[in-house]
Amino acid sequence: MKVALVLAASLFAGVLSNATLARTDESVSWDAKGAAAYLDGRQAWWLTWPSAARDHDTACVSCHTALPYALARPLLRAALNERGPSPSEAKQMDQIVKRVRAWGDMAPWYPDQTRGLPKTAESRGVESVINAVVLSRRDAADGVLSADGRQAFSNLWAQQMRTGDLSGAWAWLTFRLEPWEGAQSAYFGAALAAVAVGSAPGGYASSADIQPNVALLRGYLTKQFEHQHTLNRLMFLWASAKLTGVVTPEQRDAVVAEVLGKQRSDGGWGTASLGPWQRVDGTALDTASDGYATGLAAFALQQAGLPSTHPQVKKGLDWLVAHQDKTTGRWPASSLNKQRDPESDAGRFMSDVATAYAVLALTP
Repeated sequence: MKVALVLAASLFAGVLSNATLARTDESVSWDAKGAAAYLDGRQAWWLTWPSAARDHDTACVSCHTALPYALARPLLRAALNERGPSPSEAKQMDQIVKRVRAWGDMAPWYPDQTRGLPKTAESRGVESVINAVVLSRRDAADGVLSADGRQAFSNLWAQQMRTGDLSGAWAWLTFRLEPWEGAQSAYFGAALAAVAVGSAPGGYASSADIQPNVALLRGYLTKQFEHQHTLNRLMFLWASAKLTGVVTPEQRDAVVAEVLGKQRSDGGWGTASLGPWQRVDGTALDTASDGYATGLAAFALQQAGLPSTHPQVKKGLDWLVAHQDKTTGRWPASSLNKQRDPESDAGRFMSDVATAYAVLALTP
């Protein structure tokens, strides 16, 4: 049976003309090859950008470029008929594994000595969550939690807070940069941790030794739910689809209704409408539909159980298909923090995450 499944997957990949994926419910299509080329190019740049460089010849895994890349890029392999990771994927994974294995010898991404208190603790919290979610999703594809995956979880649990408002969550980097390094970003991180735990193969989430930690995590996500903006609630939907016992049916229905209620008339969602944002430079937010909000919304709604044929989910997916840039392969999005040149490297950060979540939403 395994051989038959492999052959079927190969045949499916082989019939995809020029790596263009057709939606199963209609004839429209999107350019997977273009999306992969854009994501690969941006990750290759990130790994050589001096500002991303860290100790032991590694790079930090940013929430806007490197992490979304790690989550989405493996999904494109079938469409591209690839036998393994792209060079940028392989290099990123090697660096993550290197830091997991030598965790105690690695300097934090932002040390207290140069960035002020409590940046060391925040850096450790963020990195431990990101490493765990990347390795757990990698291992899920293989069906076995690797030794490196287990070590990543060991590092993760050691950083979990056990007291105060963050009990059950992790210290999270705050640089007044929304939506991943702002006042409510610890909830985003806790939701990612739940995705990591729930994605890990071999029944890891049910392991007896981590139940106190999982209970704390569930408690934090549930307790803080009412205080979250819509963007964090979308992450909550994803987390609850991976880790049982996180959401009640009433909470799930409330988030779904909230998200569907914020869909724009063109079928997309706008990041500006999903939280209480205000740019630090005083410029007006871009209120149009964008690839990040639409990709995350369409992806999270499907994770929560809404089919791709649901009228509003379908409209969101149609928006994504229609708004992929034909030249670059990317999807558009703009900064919540300041007006940026969309063609600058920093100006493309939001398009990096938009492209990754569009892939997550559109890939079966």
